[in-house]
Amino acid sequence: MSLNKLIKILLLVILLFVPISLLSKTNKKQEGRSMSYNKEDVKNKGENEIYLAAGCFWGTQAFMKKIDGITKVTVGYANGKTEDTNYKNVASTDHAEAAHIIYNPEKINLTTILAYYFKIIEPTSVNKQGNDVGRQYRTGIYYTDENDEEIIKAFIKKEQENYNEKIAVEVAPLKNYILAEDYHQDYLDKNPGGYCHINLAL
Repeated sequence: MSLNKLIKILLLVILLFVPISLLSKTNKKQEGRSMSYNKEDVKNKGENEIYLAAGCFWGTQAFMKKIDGITKVTVGYANGKTEDTNYKNVASTDHAEAAHIIYNPEKINLTTILAYYFKIIEPTSVNKQGNDVGRQYRTGIYYTDENDEEIIKAFIKKEQENYNEKIAVEVAPLKNYILAEDYHQDYLDKNPGGYCHINLAL
C-alpha cells in the first residue's frame, strides 16, 4: 500500500470518528460552576421553581422534600458576587446557602411553599439562623419567574403583621446558583445526627 493511500485512509478515519467522540461529550457543567445543574436538578415542562435560603441548607432540603407537590430539592450557593464558589469560599464570595425547590403547581402553589418556609426560619434575624452566623446564612427568596415577585412580596407584607421587627428576608431575582458538592446533597439522610437549626418535625 502506498504512503499516500495510507495517509488518505488515516484522514478518513479521523474525519469519521473525531466528530462522534466530540458529540459524545456531555454538556453537564461541573459542581462549583455557576448554574451547575445535574439532570435531576432541571425542572421538567409544567413544573415551577423557587430558590430559598434559610440558613443551614441541609435542613432546608430535608424539610422541603417531605412536602407533597415538591418534586425535587437540591442545595447550593445562590446570589453571590462571583459566578463560581464552593463550601470553603462561600463566605468570601457572598453567596447564600440555598435550596433549589422544583414543584408541581397543580399540587402545591408558591404561597403554600412560602408558608412552610416561614415555619423554619427566624425572618427578622439578620445573617443568623440558629447557631449559624454569617452572610452565607442569610434568609432569601430568589425567583426565576418575574410573576413570582408579586406573590412573594404580597406574602411577606401579610406576614409582617405577625412581627414587630422588620422582616429581613432578601427578595431578588436569581443571579447565580452553584450546585453544592455531592456530600452536601441529602446530607441529613446520610448523617442523621448532623447539626441543623431547622426542626424537621414541623
